[in-house]
Amino acid sequence: MSEPRDERADGTNDGFRFRHRLQVRFRDCDPMRHANNAVYFTYLEQARFAYWREVVRVPHSDTRSFILARAECDYKSAALPGEWLEVWVRVTSIGRSSFAFEYHIVSGDDGRLIAAARSVQVMFDYVANRSFQVPEDLIATLEGYEGRSLRAPEHSSHRATPGAVPRSSASKP
Repeated sequence: MSEPRDERADGTNDGFRFRHRLQVRFRDCDPMRHANNAVYFTYLEQARFAYWREVVRVPHSDTRSFILARAECDYKSAALPGEWLEVWVRVTSIGRSSFAFEYHIVSGDDGRLIAAARSVQVMFDYVANRSFQVPEDLIATLEGYEGRSLRAPEHSSHRATPGAVPRSSASKP
């Protein structure tokens, strides 16, 4: 399998450092003979967990980890049965309790862009059932790996639902 044509000599792809490789399986395809649109989110999930295991080195089974708050994908080209894909992943910003991943899914055969995607994760305590602030040691690990500052400006956020109103204690039953 060949490397993407736009990969640079330093091992990155347009500023991405992390790559997860996978092959389009027969079961991923729909009657139109290409990967079904919903399967791309599984590819993103596989790459996200590979990044978490290899870069952060914290098992996702911890009771304090992250939950997926938002995911979006722009489809650019069809992924075909048996085709090798390279899912490039990077953290683009970190907020108070959330962080954003950006993804490029690229054909390992000819280097074409298959899809571009983004997801927002919220740090979550599964025992307390609530979000928590992104730990400083995690921020340092992510910034160290990505090679740049990732902290979002103080007044921005990665809100899962634009315009959502936080629940107040008065609105609880």
